[in-house]
Amino acid sequence: MKKNFLFVFLLTIPFLGMNCQSLLDGNGTRDNWSLGVRGGAVTPFKHSAFVKNMRPAMGVELSKQLTPVFGLGVEGMGYMNVSESKTAFDASNVSLLGKVNLMNLLGGYPGEPRTFEMEGVLGTGWMHSFVNGDGDDNSWSTKVGMNFNFNLGEAKAWTFALKPGLVYDMDGDFNAHKSRFNANNAQVELTAGLIYHFKNSNGKRYFGHAKPYNQAEIDALNGDINDLRSNLNAERNQQASLHSKNRELSVLLDECLNKKPVIQQVVETSSTRMLESVVSFRQGKSTIDNSQLPNVERIGMYMKRHNEAKVVIKGFASPEGALELNERLALARAYAVKNMLIKKYGISSERILAQGEGVGNMYSDPDWNRVSICTIKEESK
Repeated sequence: MKKNFLFVFLLTIPFLGMNCQSLLDGNGTRDNWSLGVRGGAVTPFKHSAFVKNMRPAMGVELSKQLTPVFGLGVEGMGYMNVSESKTAFDASNVSLLGKVNLMNLLGGYPGEPRTFEMEGVLGTGWMHSFVNGDGDDNSWSTKVGMNFNFNLGEAKAWTFALKPGLVYDMDGDFNAHKSRFNANNAQVELTAGLIYHFKNSNGKRYFGHAKPYNQAEIDALNGDINDLRSNLNAERNQQASLHSKNRELSVLLDECLNKKPVIQQVVETSSTRMLESVVSFRQGKSTIDNSQLPNVERIGMYMKRHNEAKVVIKGFASPEGALELNERLALARAYAVKNMLIKKYGISSERILAQGEGVGNMYSDPDWNRVSICTIKEESK
């Protein structure tokens, strides 16, 4: 009868923790593992002096917490030698244990382990006795007990546990008394130890509460996601349009920069002949590009061949920018041509007049007004 009761109890333990399985995070296969070591004493339950017949006991346990209520563990215990045997141990006991957290079962799981918790323990295992003679004794065992756990630290990484328990030798004198749970074949374990809890996938060392969402909240979140996707697509289309316009402007700029300057030659019917050459500049610049050197050279070579000729250089700026800046830029462009004529072609500065005319309006396109117009005056013969 007792055996049947324990069997049914073991089967029903997993269902005790079902109320804690929902809405939890950190409950993967690799989560909620722990490793413990402990030591203490073991003594016969009956027919022996309780303290006088105690002998040292030690063990290790690897556990997996399946829910905040229910856990499983594999335990290995060794009982030290105080009698004649072949090893340092009288006996060993390897057990599979089921554990029920009574605090979470009765009070619900608060989202993290309590500072103090109690667990009920029930399990079965294989007991081996190291004795002298023809061979060792083997039997199967049952263990019942309690764990009094003190969870330490803010992270709850360590647990100090007191572990009283009662271990039955289930084979014992069964043939004589027909009882597996015979107090004459039981021993009391009194141990204490430390347990280390490994970190879970949720970053904690225990179960966490996951936030529940109802269907209305889920629909609202999906709506927000769809709105964000629409906004993202609109921004991408806008960026594509801006890139296209940028390419078009780049092409127009290249065409403008590669245009050959307009060279005007004017011959008046009076006794004075005038020749003009136009030198173009980049926006905001007063340096002469290589593409404009032939226009300066045309003026320089002509003046070297005609010693009586003089040149008037008028610098202009396009309307972009401040007026004061454009006036300085127009004068600098005129002097840029003058200095090149002096230094490169050896023309006397007395034959050159450089003037800044500010913003030019000779052409409808503002870009074409960034120029220096060189006008040569020569008396006709």
